[in-house]
Order: sequence, then C-alpha cells, then structure tokens
Amino acid sequence: MLQSMTGFAVQKGMAQGFTWAMDMRGVNAKGLDLRLRVPDWIEGLEPAMRAILGKAMARGSVSISLRVSRDDEGESLALNSAQLSAVLDAMTEIEAQAMDRGLSLAPSTASDVLGLRGVLDTASIETDTKALREAILADLPDLLDAFLQMRRAEGEALDSVLKDQLNTIADLTDAAAEVLEARRDETAAALRRNLAKVMDNTDDMDEGRIAQELAIIAVKQDITEELDRLRAHIDAARDLLSAGSPVGRKLDFLMQEFNREANTLCSKSQNAELTRIGLDLKAVIDQMREQVQNVE
Repeated sequence: MLQSMTGFAVQKGMAQGFTWAMDMRGVNAKGLDLRLRVPDWIEGLEPAMRAILGKAMARGSVSISLRVSRDDEGESLALNSAQLSAVLDAMTEIEAQAMDRGLSLAPSTASDVLGLRGVLDTASIETDTKALREAILADLPDLLDAFLQMRRAEGEALDSVLKDQLNTIADLTDAAAEVLEARRDETAAALRRNLAKVMDNTDDMDEGRIAQELAIIAVKQDITEELDRLRAHIDAARDLLSAGSPVGRKLDFLMQEFNREANTLCSKSQNAELTRIGLDLKAVIDQMREQVQNVE
C-alpha cells in the first residue's frame, strides 16, 4: 500500500500534574526532515521522540509541536522571609515617624501584610521530569498511529490515481505502435520513391552510399525502441505500486525516464498523429509526476 507524505493528527494527555497537547503535521520532502518544538526542560524528550519517529517514516517534512501546562495543583504559596522582614522594618519606620509628628495610624493586620507585593511567592512543586517524559512518550504512539492512518488513506487515493494514469500511458503507447505499423509500408514506399528520384538525377553518385544514407534516415524516424522502453517503464511502475511505500524516489526517477521517451517520440515522429500522441503522453506523464511527488 502506498503512503502519502501529507498528514495531520492531534493528541492530548495529562499526568504528573501536567496537561499537554501535541499536533503532528507532514508535507512532502526529498528525505525525512523532523522538526520538533518541545519543552527543553523535559530532559531527554526530543531525542527519544526522534528515535521513535525515525523508525516509523522514511520520507516527508514532519513537524511536531508540544505544549505542556501545569495544573493548578502543581503550584503552592511560600512566604518570602527576606521580603517580609523588609516590609516589617519599613512599617516600623513609618509608624515611628508618624508618632513623631503626632499622627496615629490604624493598626495593620496580617492579611494587609500578606497582600503586599513579594511577601508571598508562587513556588513550583518539584517535578520529576523523567516520569513526565515517559508519560508523554507513552502518548506518542497514538498520535503517530492517527497521523500514519491519514497518510495511508491519502496513499490509497494516490494509488488509484497513479494506476489510472499508467493505464492511459499504456493506451497511448499502444496507439502510437498502431500508427507506426500502419505507416511502415508507406514510409518504405516513400523511401524507395526518393531513392529512385535521386538515382534518376545522378550519374556518378554511389548507389550503395545513397541507400545507406536513406537507411540511416529510416532508423532515425523509427520509434520502436522508444515504445519498447515505455512499455518496460510501465511494467516497472506497476511493480513499484504493488510493492507499496517507500517507493516515491524510484517512481520519481521513472517519471524522468517516461518523459525522456515521450520527448524522443515527438522529435522522431515525422507524423501529425504520432506527434499528437506524443504530446498527450507528455501531458499525462507530467500530471503523474506531480502526484508522485507526494508518495513516500
């Protein structure tokens, strides 16, 4: 089964007082390009994820974004003793100066003091990053499975399209062979007529040399080899589609060979019908090449 290189999946999870969300996206690329955006404070997470992903895919530009947030229970309040001491000293100084000026200040309560900036700090509970890392890694296979399932679904659609295009190329190749066979006698007769005209108008020219030159022209106009190679490429492409991914690079190479034979056919055709078939071949091959770019 073929696999596409495009896909998308989302996975959410929670453990160790944290919640997280991972999304995974893939587009086509010549090789495997993994781009991970994960918290660097979770020790060893990125290399572990790369190892898992690298075994599951052969090609594609794949990016994963991981967002981790701490639950409310993951934080606590702690008294900042140094800041409290500084605040109390300042309050004592203020009260002393107020008394010197005959002013009476309302007494402060503990809640008044705690409400001042810096007296209470939000302290993080110590986190075991190893346990958190393992919990996230345990969630990764579900994300990967959903992602690969989408790639397989698109690959199935690609397989159908590529097989239809191969059938069209095969039909056009057969049509070119029929035109070639139909004009074979006509071409031979035309060559004989041209040879007779040349011989009637020359006295000293070597008849063997003229025949040799006309034979070379006939060979240059013959597209039998190009048709044979096109058929071989069609068989090779069908074998690759049956084998399944990863075959994208091999298919891409075959597309270059297909195009080369179609170009040669057009250049050697010397016939309006063959030229039309050659141009149709080039159009289908180009469409197929675009689809192949997304095969893993």
